[in-house]
Amino acid sequence: MNLSIRIFIVEGVDTITRLPLAFYERLHKRDPDEWFLKYAGKRVRYALIVVDLVNRRPIAIVKDEFGFLFFDDEGRLKVSEHGEEESLALDMLDPLFPDQTNSRVIDARHKFVKKRYFNKFSWSPTDEIIAAIAEAIFGKFI
Repeated sequence: MNLSIRIFIVEGVDTITRLPLAFYERLHKRDPDEWFLKYAGKRVRYALIVVDLVNRRPIAIVKDEFGFLFFDDEGRLKVSEHGEEESLALDMLDPLFPDQTNSRVIDARHKFVKKRYFNKFSWSPTDEIIAAIAEAIFGKFI
């Protein structure tokens, strides 16, 4: 299985723009030479799609992720938002050692954190966006 990652910025109802993976990685590493002035001070939807390749051609989508990129006023990714996202992601895990002092109380904090995480850091694509991404990856369907 040969895998490839495709990143798309999603604007409007069904407008997508492919973002080169190397550029996306440099943004995440906060490379001082990389910024995105077009999105300065904005929260932007993105789609990260992992595809399976055969002979360098995509044959299937293996995984998808729909989230937000938070840009500061200079067009660089906000470190604070990324840190909060990672913290909430860890807090979503079930407690490893549940509190046994009161067996009638259920610890549901991780469930509330999960809801907060998905409300702030993810979104659900429309059929139009899914179709636009599929067309960008696989080409026009017959």
